[in-house]
Amino acid sequence: MIKHFFIGSPIPTLEQKENRLNKVRALAAFSPDALSSIAYANQEIFLALVVAGSSGLSLSFPIGLAITGLLVLVALSYFQTIQGYPSGGGSYIVARENLGITPGLAAAASLLVDYTLTAAVSLTAGVAAIASSFPILWEYQTPLALFFLLVITIINLRGIRETGTAMAVPVYLFLVTYLLMLAYGVIQALLTDGFVTEFNTLPASKPLSTLLILEAFSAGCTALTGIEAISNGVPVFEKPEVKNAGKTLLIMAFLMALLFVGSIGLTQFLNVLPEGQETILSALAHRILGNGFGYILIQISSTLILVVAANTSFAGFPRLAAILASDGFLPKPLTQLGDRLVYSYGIVTLSALTGLLIILFKGDSHALVPLFAVGVFVSFTLSQSGMVLHWWKTRGKNWKLKLTVNGIGAIATGCATLVIGSTKFLKGAWISILLIPLIVHMFYKVRDHYQSTAAQLSLSRINQKRKKEIQSFSSLRVVLPISSLHIGIVEAVKIAKQISDNIQAVYIEIEPDSGIEVKEKWEKYFQEIPLVILPSPYRSIISPLLDYLDKYDRESADNQLAAVILPELIPAKRWHQILHNQSARLIKSSLLYRRRNLGFQRVIIDVPYHLNE
Repeated sequence: MIKHFFIGSPIPTLEQKENRLNKVRALAAFSPDALSSIAYANQEIFLALVVAGSSGLSLSFPIGLAITGLLVLVALSYFQTIQGYPSGGGSYIVARENLGITPGLAAAASLLVDYTLTAAVSLTAGVAAIASSFPILWEYQTPLALFFLLVITIINLRGIRETGTAMAVPVYLFLVTYLLMLAYGVIQALLTDGFVTEFNTLPASKPLSTLLILEAFSAGCTALTGIEAISNGVPVFEKPEVKNAGKTLLIMAFLMALLFVGSIGLTQFLNVLPEGQETILSALAHRILGNGFGYILIQISSTLILVVAANTSFAGFPRLAAILASDGFLPKPLTQLGDRLVYSYGIVTLSALTGLLIILFKGDSHALVPLFAVGVFVSFTLSQSGMVLHWWKTRGKNWKLKLTVNGIGAIATGCATLVIGSTKFLKGAWISILLIPLIVHMFYKVRDHYQSTAAQLSLSRINQKRKKEIQSFSSLRVVLPISSLHIGIVEAVKIAKQISDNIQAVYIEIEPDSGIEVKEKWEKYFQEIPLVILPSPYRSIISPLLDYLDKYDRESADNQLAAVILPELIPAKRWHQILHNQSARLIKSSLLYRRRNLGFQRVIIDVPYHLNE
């Protein structure tokens, strides 16, 4: 089968515990977004400061250090989250259990928005990285991003272990090439006295202001996206899960800080300026490595890590969606494991949402970036605030130190949220700010539906009166709608005779007098079953039938509704369906979703007749 060719053969449920990740594969599966965020974070800081010329760009490194300090606080917070909540769920679980359901749902909504936007930004930034080396590709930003999205989706549908293995090559290639480049850049600068702290040749188009600095800081905070993913996926680690997840998080945070500080520091100190549409990291690689093989390798590794960075979202979104669904806030199918022991519905949902964003924003990562930083920092703040209350309530070993770390982190990320929200509001952050409460409202609507459904299906509703009504039913009345007389009707009549001796056939007369010929044929083959001809002056099939059923049930007064048997022709091929009317399906749909009358349910029996090819 095509499905098995792309996704692989089904895996037995018993192998679920064996399908875990060691630290090497886990770092590859969960860290690409966090590690690669230096690409668009550095780019956004540069674009925010370049308008202030030399004085603006000279602040790149100090802003980078401030963001790195924030990174350390957030990493320590999520390290403690892993220890306190080893079952996964991250910000949602922490906020829900300590702050309440609504804050928890707000954190979940923020993360779902962030995961979707992160996938879109990563893929479009990956296309931008390779297009910086091959400018002809700028014209194909959207198709290329969608192609990469399809590849990542298929890889994730194949399963956790295969995903970790597939991600390992791009992730470790990126780490090796970038760390070597940064080390060579530092040596090169030291040996040639290449450090330059001012961009002397760049004029300013705007004055340097506090607002501009805050905008650059908020833009650079996108470097922190993806750091929470490991806390959401603790259960997929090999045993001991908590220990392995904690170590992986600390390693990831260290590498993030090293890459971010190193790249932004060299960009400033080497006076790096891009040309045309080139990205700032491409310009840095040009400055250090020239135009040779080393530069091409860096750009390829950048593209690959940015493309697979979307995998962080594919690791986090389906798992968080499954947790929300198990709590009744999202559709239940999201909890179901697919053939390869992954949450297939969640993966496909994320892929569809990401593809929609890529198309709407025409593959432009710069246009997408302002939307998603605010969401992730809302979840950071709620998570750390929840951890403060967690330590206050549990008061375990070193609880005061832990509470202090999370308290400082909550204040810092809260302030960052306000800065990001205010400086990026008109540039697109308002969309995320509006979406989060709307998604929370949707969560509650979904839960209300499930609670209402559970109440309606409860066996406690079968009281003594209803038991007597069930027992007092007389022979079932059957109504058999027909559109014409054919062999498929014979099968439906057989079924009707097996369950009842009280049968009525009904023909809706769309064309005047067309029922005469139908009745003659009917009486020839089924004279023992009465046929009712219903005129339809407005050529409707549904309304006359429903009106007849209501009238028939009222007149019968036997405490039940007539059963409806629907003959349905099933073509040999799916596309053949467009060659036939869909009367049976329309009738069935109308009967299913129409409010019941007289307090009883109507039985609908579909009798398919399969046509040969």
